[in-house]
Order: sequence, then structure tokens, then C-alpha cells
Amino acid sequence: MSTLSDLVYAQGRSRDADVEWLHRLAGDGQLLADLAFADIVLWVPTADDSYIAVAHARPSGAATLFYRDIVGDRVRPQWRTQVHEAFQSGTIVDSASPDWFEETPTRVRAVPIVRQFPHGGSPIPIGVVTRHTNLGETRTPSRQQITFNDCADELFGMIASADFPDLAAPTAPRRGAPRASDGLIRLDVDGITTFASPNALSAFNRMGFDDELEGEALVEVTTRIIPEKRQFDESLPLVVTGRAPWRADIEARGVAVSLRTIPLKHRGQRIGAIVLCRDVTEIRHQEQELITKDATIREIHHRVKNNLQTVASLLRIQARRSHSDEAREALTQAMRRVSAIAVVHDTLSEGLAQNVNFDEVFARVMKLVAEVAASPTTHARTRSTGQFGTLPSEYATPLALALTELVTNAVEHGLAGQEGDVEIIADRTDDRLEVRVRDTGVGLPEGQVGRGLGTQIVRTLIQGELSGTIDWHTIMGSGTEVTIDIPMRYIARSSN
Repeated sequence: MSTLSDLVYAQGRSRDADVEWLHRLAGDGQLLADLAFADIVLWVPTADDSYIAVAHARPSGAATLFYRDIVGDRVRPQWRTQVHEAFQSGTIVDSASPDWFEETPTRVRAVPIVRQFPHGGSPIPIGVVTRHTNLGETRTPSRQQITFNDCADELFGMIASADFPDLAAPTAPRRGAPRASDGLIRLDVDGITTFASPNALSAFNRMGFDDELEGEALVEVTTRIIPEKRQFDESLPLVVTGRAPWRADIEARGVAVSLRTIPLKHRGQRIGAIVLCRDVTEIRHQEQELITKDATIREIHHRVKNNLQTVASLLRIQARRSHSDEAREALTQAMRRVSAIAVVHDTLSEGLAQNVNFDEVFARVMKLVAEVAASPTTHARTRSTGQFGTLPSEYATPLALALTELVTNAVEHGLAGQEGDVEIIADRTDDRLEVRVRDTGVGLPEGQVGRGLGTQIVRTLIQGELSGTIDWHTIMGSGTEVTIDIPMRYIARSSN
């Protein structure tokens, strides 16, 4: 399905500011649908003087008229005249008689979507929002339904006068945004509560307010329930008086309530406000648990990295104090391997993700190898070409350790006492990952692959853990090339 931006830009008649305005309005489509107990559809004009639906919201407290998605559809003939009149005149147009939609009587209201201009100028319509009310379920409305409908009428009037949406309002939080069904409070111009839905009253009761909200100044109620020494958002007074389209949280008695205020205006003058409220205690508790667990995991990763670096340092000290060349070499190699694991672990722990950009990991490993393997008589130039791409975290450590062994051997043995190059070439396709480690050194002695611990480690890592193959051979003329081939099907399985 095409997105709102795609559908709007495809008509070739809108600018970025228009699309941003429509996105903001579509973001409050569910609020409008719930307040109006009706389907809400956003339309934009097309090049051939028709209209196309770019967004649709269904009411959560009433039956929808559109069981099939109409986003991307052109306006129906029975609505086109009404929608076109609203767009051209810039005024709200109601249907003169009930409109029948699939044998269901409906009432349609077309509201021009008028956008403000930041530097003056006359606002002009950029689209139309239609309200489709199902008349087949007509029953005596409750006081809450009447208030909700009144609030919807106020917002539709603000849409037509370019007062809604408000671009100064913050975007909705990722979780816990209050909705009309969660709790609604209607304030007059002085901040006095004229209506409070049962859910809104229950939310304030849980915070310690045991009276009726209606007739009370919401700012005074909030002041009474907030503990004296508790810090609160500086924007809270503006929110609870209905003066700004902002958001704030109230916490009291272990209960957290999220508030969102929408000032209501008529011809640019504030006449009151809607305050949406939602008990987000459990959501905030879950978020705090996630933050705590995330901090704990990061601390564990930090300690593991430090412990690995400490082990590497102890091995380095022990190697320097060793009087046996063989023991010193063994300890130095062990130190290098632990350091390589520490580098990979540190890189993996930064993102805490299941996949890792191995090119970044290998760049750090290469720097470590160059520092450890360097000697006064050997000058090795290392370079890497190609892309490893993203690999699962469980593949990064064995591959990095294996490449560390191969590059170190190329520097210490292939280029011992001379100047030369070591090149690592990565070639990745959908089916396989091939890595070649090539040096310009002396080549394999008598063409035989060594049988030391390093070679055994490489074979175990590549063949055992990565299910790949490895091949050593001497390059024609001089030097050695090691080819690693890893099938991508195993990597794909571990990524799922």
C-alpha cells in the first residue's frame, strides 16, 4: 500500500509543507474518529479535478462504514460534489439528506483542510476531510457522546480555519499516548472543568483526588494531588489550564497519568480546551525496567571487555618476563588472541544487536594485528578491499579470530625480516562469503601447510563453527594466499 506522502506527491499539486500538515492531521485521525463516532477520510485533489483518499481512521466506539480499505481510491460520485464544494469554497459542507452507503444510511460532512502560512498570506485549502456517520445505529446519545461530538465539531471548525493541527505541538510519544477513550476532560476558557469522562475521573481518583472534577479548576486539583517535594514538568501548569498544545505527566501515590492538551479556538480566540488523560503507570514501570536491564547488560559487557583486556595484559607481562623464546612466543600469541576477542566483544556490545557490521569490526582487528605483529626488521603494509557486510554476532568472533591468525602469520612468517604487502579481499554474494588473505612474502616452505596451534585454531573456527572451507596455496612467483569460503545459508539461518 502506498504511504500518505507517496499518494500526495503523485498528484503533483502539493509541497513539502502541505505533506507535513496532512501527516500531522492524519496522526490525529483516530482522535477525530473516536470523538465523532464516525469514519474519517482525508482527500487530496488530483490533476483531473477529482480527489483521492490518502488516509482513513475508523472509530473505536462505533461500527465502521468502510470494512475495506479505501486509501488510494478516488472519491465516489455521490460525494464528489460535496467534497469539491468544500475544497473550492473553504467552508464546511453538510449533506442535505442522508446518504446511502451499501444499504446503510449515513450523514456526510466535508471539511476543508486549511494550512497556515508561517510568514503571512491567506490560508488556502490543501485537501478535504470527510466525516461519515453511521445513522443505522442511531440511539439516544449519552452525555459523554454529546460532549465528544461537540469536541469533534470544535476540532472540525479549527481544521477549516487553519487552527488545527498545531505544528508547535510535540509529536506523540512512542508508547502511552492518551486517547479519547482513555479519559477526556473538557475545560472552559478559565480552566474550569465542565465535563470529565468516567475514565478520566478514575485516573485522578487513583492519584488521590476523591471528589468530582466538574466545577473544579484542573490546575488546583493537580496542585493538591502532587506531593510537595516532587519535581514536575515546568510545562504542567500550561497543560492543565488548557493554554498550550503540550504534553505532561503527573505522578502521585505511585500512579502515573499522561496528559495531552488541545486548546479549542474559534476565529483564532481560545474558548477552552480538551485534556486527554491516560493511566500509564504500567507502561512507565515497564520502560524503567527496560532502562535498568539495558544499563545492567551494558555494565556486564563493559566488565567482560575489561577482564579480557586484563588477561591480555597479564599474558603480555608474563611473555616479557619469560626467559624461553618458545614460551615467550606462545604467551604472545595467546595475548594476541585474547585481545582480538576483546576487540570484537567491545564492538558487538556497543549496539547490543543480533547483527554487526563486520567491516567496522575487522578494521579495529587489523589495527590491533599491525601493532602486535610489527617488528624492527619487518615492514608490512596491510589493506582490505571488498565488503564483508552485516554478519550475525555469533559469526563475528570466530571469523575475526581466524583472520587475526592468518594476517599475523602472514606478517610474522611470510614477511619476516623484509618489506611487503598483506591484502585481505572480501567477496560477498547472496550464496557465499569468500575471503582471501594474500601476502607477498616467501611463500609456504616446500608447499606444506604448517601444523602448529594457529593453523589448528583457524581450521576449527572456519570448518567447525562457520561450516566453511579453507585452502592454503603458494602464489606463482612468491607469497601465500589463503582462501576462506563460508556458505551464506548458515548465516541466513542464524539471522532469522
